[in-house]
Amino acid sequence: MDHPEIEEMITEVIRPAAIIPEAAARAILTGMAVTSVYTDGLWLAEPSRWIRYDRPWTLPLDQGRTTRLGIIRVAYGMPTKYEITIFQVAITQAGIAAGISPQDLADEALQFGGLTLAGCPRAAVSTPPKPFRF
Repeated sequence: MDHPEIEEMITEVIRPAAIIPEAAARAILTGMAVTSVYTDGLWLAEPSRWIRYDRPWTLPLDQGRTTRLGIIRVAYGMPTKYEITIFQVAITQAGIAAGISPQDLADEALQFGGLTLAGCPRAAVSTPPKPFRF
């Protein structure tokens, strides 16, 4: 049975996760607001994800007529209160057809804060704890 609401995506987990410092985080969120799908832009910033569309929502019914190209999964307030962590980037089939890679999508969002994914600070990775033994 087909599920049209479930779309195939190429997903890249960002390991170690990219940490967006406070000043850049503010600039990125401002950039996303200025280029929001509601204001003739292509981005929709939500609490846990940033979504890139193919065109703005210039009319109330446009939301259903636009196509998601990619999604960046984020966590606000991690690792510190004013930082943002990027931990996953997914590209839809429409995004792939448009020639967008996970790196491209992340860099497009991060450019609002003067960053690239490659140049972003990364989360500290610690060794896992030893297994518990009786």
